[in-house]
Amino acid sequence: MDALERRELEERQTAVRALLRHPMLTAGRPDPNAFKLVRRHAPWLREWFAEVAGWSLRVDNGLARLQKRVPGSTDHTRPAVADRSGSPFSRRRYALLCIGLAVLERADAQVTLGQVAQRVIAIAAEPSLARTGLQFGIATRDERSDLVTVVRLLQNMGVLSRVAGDEQDFVNSAPNSDVLYDVNRRAMAGLLVTPCGPSQIEAPDFAARLDRLEADTVPDTAESRRQAVRHALVRRLLDDPVVYVEDLTQDQQAYLASQRPFLVRRICEATGWLAEVRAEGLVLLDPTGDATDLSMPEEGTDGHATLLLAEYLARMLKADGLVPIPVFALHRQMAAWVQQHHSHWRKGAREPGAHIELCSLALHRLEGLGLVRVFPDGVVPRPALARFSYQPAVVQELLEAEA
Repeated sequence: MDALERRELEERQTAVRALLRHPMLTAGRPDPNAFKLVRRHAPWLREWFAEVAGWSLRVDNGLARLQKRVPGSTDHTRPAVADRSGSPFSRRRYALLCIGLAVLERADAQVTLGQVAQRVIAIAAEPSLARTGLQFGIATRDERSDLVTVVRLLQNMGVLSRVAGDEQDFVNSAPNSDVLYDVNRRAMAGLLVTPCGPSQIEAPDFAARLDRLEADTVPDTAESRRQAVRHALVRRLLDDPVVYVEDLTQDQQAYLASQRPFLVRRICEATGWLAEVRAEGLVLLDPTGDATDLSMPEEGTDGHATLLLAEYLARMLKADGLVPIPVFALHRQMAAWVQQHHSHWRKGAREPGAHIELCSLALHRLEGLGLVRVFPDGVVPRPALARFSYQPAVVQELLEAEA
């Protein structure tokens, strides 16, 4: 491979990783350089994603949208998260996000944060929404903080671009504080990815409506069914940090057993990832970190706490196997680590109940990485967690060479 071919391959790999990390890219956010690469290699990218994963890619001069399909609404390991704290979105914030998008759909090309807040309050007061028990306002700091968290998520997606002002002044209720935004309607229109529009679905209740919204239509032919199995499997390999054989359907297990070398090679060539194949399943590692939304280990208090918990659970896995560990025992262990490491951790870590929040965030990260399963009766370590087991270093003195 000559230098030109090598450069083209590296650019395509960078573009694939960028789209997997950010399925929607605009010319300005979150990565302008990646957007340029996606536009440059758009024909190849469209063909590759459509063939291997069944995902369509739409690219124009202002937007690149990879229409990824997630495994289903039951997967809670990939929530929207607050930009700064990393805390998963609450039910209230999700509802606020939907109402906020409805407000922006009717807004002008520019809108202020104050206008969004007042229109959200008005929509939430409508009887059909009020009956759900959800209430919205901006009277308290927490309410204003929820709205700003949603707005910052929309900024990260490229739906909103701040023109003037500071959201933190709005949260602090500073006098005459407001923020002006440009609204990117093209990005907003690309947010929803479903086989058919929600308005076309007729169903007796919400659960049935959601099932219909997510359902793929597969033609009843042997080749189409085989293709559907391949697409479902590749989607998991591209999206999940760890793919365990036991989590796959029988059809997916059979396909992986016969086609694993071909699938792994094709994905690794297109992404630049490294494959680690084990009896329990396989991991595709990204040495660049470009496509990774959750990293391990990570700096800071939360990162250190997560690593300590991973090491502890890995020891339990080695000693007791796949046995549930009560959450209260993990809380107690986290409280001990707070006392041990408080001088290096953030000040709030010693506040009452902070160890429970630290443990919850750590478990959320470990579950998102496929390293544990969280059940009502406890936490079960998964096989891939064994890579974080700690072994003390053994120092051996060098023997002097014999004369």
